[in-house]
Amino acid sequence: MSKIATLLYVFLNMVLFFFISIFYYLSLNASYPSVINVPKGSIEVIITHFKKNNLDINNFDKFILRILGSPQSGWIEIKPTNIINNTTSKGSFLYQLTTSKAALKDLTLIPGETMYFFIENISSTFGLNKQELIDAYNEFTKYPDGVIYPNTYKIPIGIGPRYLMSYLINQSMKEHKKNAIKILGRYDEKQWFNYITIASIVQKEAANIQEMPIVAAVIYNRLKAKMPLQMDGSLNYGEFSHSKITPERIRKDKSVYNTYLNRGIPPYPVGSASIDAIIATIRPANVDYLYFVRNKSGSHSFSKNYKEHLNNIN
Repeated sequence: MSKIATLLYVFLNMVLFFFISIFYYLSLNASYPSVINVPKGSIEVIITHFKKNNLDINNFDKFILRILGSPQSGWIEIKPTNIINNTTSKGSFLYQLTTSKAALKDLTLIPGETMYFFIENISSTFGLNKQELIDAYNEFTKYPDGVIYPNTYKIPIGIGPRYLMSYLINQSMKEHKKNAIKILGRYDEKQWFNYITIASIVQKEAANIQEMPIVAAVIYNRLKAKMPLQMDGSLNYGEFSHSKITPERIRKDKSVYNTYLNRGIPPYPVGSASIDAIIATIRPANVDYLYFVRNKSGSHSFSKNYKEHLNNIN
């Protein structure tokens, strides 16, 4: 065999080995979530994002993706190629990244609602286990409420509890940070969630957006005067979000949220707070009111002293 023929033989064997290796690599199975959120950006950005989320993907996959095409941003549905053990081949996974889209449903958290009822909504809308949702939520945040930003989210059908909560909390914390920098010029998590806690009470107490800065001012004025807040809205936490606050409930509720029994603000938000309530909390009205009571029009009558307050009640 001539030297040229020998070199050609070696080259062809190398090419054959290369393609066999690629086909073998693409046939390897791994477990992937049924839906994946693909960020906007280059293939490098996407690969880095997947690595941070512990997906089975590596730098060699960049080469494969450059051949197949860039992944579509947004939610991608990943269908298993092996139904028995619910795994997907590497080749199928990379191909689905560039071709698939997941079916989406709207998920809305309204301002003032608590995680208790929001989780119930998630459970019924997506058929997910309520306790698994609670466990997933607690895994990703230390705050019992007020973390998930009130908004409408596009959520894929088939998403798991852990991935869903990770996504909602991650997106919300980005929103919190963005708003803090926009309003305050900086982001200090402890300071910000102190504002969120007050804003969550403002959200439940104010009859409308126009009242929010005045209600916030009443809270600060009462704190400054060393008075208990004595606000019903603080007792509309968790499962009591829609409950009417009665004298009996005020006496029996021994939680940290009872601002009739405990001075100061609660240690955590009592529900979600809108951007309007947050801004009102950061920029309260310049008034010296200490009391307010709901009037016949459905809004509130504010007063500076207890005598005026009694007159408003009467």
